[in-house]
Amino acid sequence: MTDRAYILSLIAQGEHEHQDFKYQISDARKIARSISAFANHSGGHLLVGVKDNGVVAGVSSDEEMYMIEQAASLYCRPEQTVHFSVYHLDGKAVVKADIAEAGTKPVKAPDENGNYRAYYRVADENVLASALHVRLMSEPAAENDTQLAFTEREQQLLDYLDHHGGITLTGFSRLSHCSRPAAAQTIETLCRMGVITLEYHDGQCLVVAAENRNN
Repeated sequence: MTDRAYILSLIAQGEHEHQDFKYQISDARKIARSISAFANHSGGHLLVGVKDNGVVAGVSSDEEMYMIEQAASLYCRPEQTVHFSVYHLDGKAVVKADIAEAGTKPVKAPDENGNYRAYYRVADENVLASALHVRLMSEPAAENDTQLAFTEREQQLLDYLDHHGGITLTGFSRLSHCSRPAAAQTIETLCRMGVITLEYHDGQCLVVAAENRNN
C-alpha cells in the first residue's frame, strides 16, 4: 500500500478511541495529555499534519517529532516511549506517532495549571480519569475462578446494575446509605475481582457490570 493510500485509509476512520488528528504540535505539555490518555487506555496514535476535518496540511516532521519526544520524556510521569513513522502525500509530510499501552499506570501529565493528572481516552476525547479509576489503574483485576460470596452491599450494587445498567460512585453511596470511601472500597473490590468495571459516559465515570461476569 502506498503512503497516500495508507494515510487516507486512516483518515477515513476519523478520530476515535485509538486515533487523534493534530494539525501541528505547538505545546509539549498539551500533547503530553494525549500521550497520557492513550497510555492509560489501550494505546493509540497521533496523525500529525492532519486537520480536524481530515484535510492533510503537512508538517515539518523533525520539529514535530522533537516536540512529541519532549512531551513523552519531560512531561509524562512515568516517561513514555513514542514510535514514529513519516509518510508523504503530494509533497506533504504526515507523522504517525504510536503510543503503546503503559506497563506502569497511571501515566500523568500536567493540566492547565501545571498539576499532574491522569488522563484517559474516551471515544475521540481525552478526559480526566476519576480518582477511583486512578486507584484501579495501579493493579489489574485479580483472577478468580472460585465461587464468589458477596456482602449485602456488594449484592445490592450488582442487583442495581442488572436492572439499571450503570451508576456513579455518588449514586451508589446514596443507594447503599454509606460513605463515599466505603462505597469506593466496595466498587474497588468488585473491580479487582473482574465482576464490574468503569466506563465514561457524558463526562461521568460509571460503574457497570463486566461483560465476562457471567461467563
